[in-house]
Amino acid sequence: CFFILGLRVTVLLTSSLMVLGAGLRCVPVSDLEIRKKLIHGGQLLNGLAGPTVMNAAPFLSTTWFSPDERATATAIASLLNYLGCAGAFLVGPLVVPSPNGTAHLLLAPHSNTEHIKDRIEAVLYAEFGMVSLIFSAALAYFPSRPPFPPSVAAASQRLSYRRSFCRLLSNFRFLMIALAYAIPLGVFSGWSGVLDLILTPIHVSQVDAGWIGFWSIVGGCVVGIAMARFADFIRGMLKFILLLLLSGATLASTWFTLTCLTSVTHLPLTTATLYTSCILLGIFLNSSVPIFFELFVETVYPVPEGITCGVVTFLSNVFMGVLLFFLTFYHTEFSWFNWCLPGSCLLSLLLILCFRESYDRLYLDVVVSV
Repeated sequence: CFFILGLRVTVLLTSSLMVLGAGLRCVPVSDLEIRKKLIHGGQLLNGLAGPTVMNAAPFLSTTWFSPDERATATAIASLLNYLGCAGAFLVGPLVVPSPNGTAHLLLAPHSNTEHIKDRIEAVLYAEFGMVSLIFSAALAYFPSRPPFPPSVAAASQRLSYRRSFCRLLSNFRFLMIALAYAIPLGVFSGWSGVLDLILTPIHVSQVDAGWIGFWSIVGGCVVGIAMARFADFIRGMLKFILLLLLSGATLASTWFTLTCLTSVTHLPLTTATLYTSCILLGIFLNSSVPIFFELFVETVYPVPEGITCGVVTFLSNVFMGVLLFFLTFYHTEFSWFNWCLPGSCLLSLLLILCFRESYDRLYLDVVVSV
């Protein structure tokens, strides 16, 4: 979409899908079957907009920012999207009461079915209002590109769709780094989505699970922007940064998994250890996203950024979907799910170690501009 329609039209199209999707979920229909179809339709429209939002950051940074600012711009644009996920971890437990009455809530001490329904509707209306505000701001002012290209790469010609896909599928180095991204991030996305179910057997409340998810994402945003800024100052260090982050993710996920096996490992199972291991895992994996994106674009340039990141995002969703599919059959015991985390992080670390990095886009900017 970015490559064909341009940044402004794509953003307006995406945000309009989000407005329409959020609006369908708010239609006050008494018939439950019709309401269910409207909600599913709204979720479908929101899902159609998702890939564009997730893949916009590298294209935005290349179009608007100079080579010594691109990694930072990619990190800010991609990780701010994760702050919405962080907010969702809190909005659910704190605004909508738990149906089993086990959570200690600030806003709804006496929960019942009608009160839960009202709280859910309030969340849906608030989301519709926020999305509508963003769409109005983009409609008022959101240019496709700056008056002058900030770099040689921003003004250069890119490959067509057909040639781009052929280049990606035939590039073994890209497939290696794509799997290194998609496997751990897909597994982590599926795992974090059911974190409250995973922590329930070890007597961790829904609110505590929400706070763990919140701080892991916020920490990942802060560390990710800091790492990206470091990458802008010292170029050619993307592989080294990923090795550090994935090593930390492997250790943190192993710590969490072993802690949950108290009957075998006899490690202390406390709120502090659970918070620390989960938050560290989220920090290491979430902060690796913009670094991966920059390395993808550098590796396969001049393939358009949207196509490159779209392919790896699709792969990540595939791995997440496969994991959640198996969860529907093996949902009574979660130790296998926890072991998928360190296994995926270790596999990604090995792939990064074998990966030979190159900086084709940066080389073009430096050589031609000189």
